[in-house]
Amino acid sequence: MSETTNGSATTEQGVGPDQTSETVVVDDGASTVTDDATLAPATSDEDALEQSEDDDAAEDAEDEDEDENPLEAEAEVAADYLEELLDIADLDGDIDTFIEGDRAHVSIVSESKVLVGPDGTVLDALQELTRLAVMTETGNRSRLMLDVAGYRETRRTELLQVAKDAVEEVRSSGQRAALAPMNPFERKIVHDAVASAGLVSESEGEEPRRHVVVLPAS
Repeated sequence: MSETTNGSATTEQGVGPDQTSETVVVDDGASTVTDDATLAPATSDEDALEQSEDDDAAEDAEDEDEDENPLEAEAEVAADYLEELLDIADLDGDIDTFIEGDRAHVSIVSESKVLVGPDGTVLDALQELTRLAVMTETGNRSRLMLDVAGYRETRRTELLQVAKDAVEEVRSSGQRAALAPMNPFERKIVHDAVASAGLVSESEGEEPRRHVVVLPAS
């Protein structure tokens, strides 16, 4: 069908099911051809808003990951590992975590000493396993400290007294004093206590007989 009005012509061409419709508009010598097949649906405002919100959420999640303290991440991984171990061993206990200095600290609050062992040997082994689990998960070497049933805190109090007694003995006798074998954690407590008292100490021997020697003032 063709229609002409006031110098403008509009031509409409019928199409079959397999043809593409075409409209030609002629106005004072200018023509516009519109092919329906080339028209793409415009993105709605709702779709654009939803995409923007998704992008913002992804950026916020990335920022949270970047801001997370690596020591807190260590403590979280260790807590998950120990909770699973307690379930497997059918042991009761709560997990506490905190950050002190440059170390993550994890404690199993329990009445049972089964995970402590004689002189803390089981505890030391469990601590190494937990550090390994953290390193496997994070890819970084861990120096976290593990305590079970308050063993290390009680031991710290005992060692502070040992160091105090050794300092008094060295000052009164003027002779060096060799203490009983200790693990690295225990030796550090004694070294720090002796240094705070104004004397010097050093470690001698090989593991597991390595021990602290308190030296007289020079």
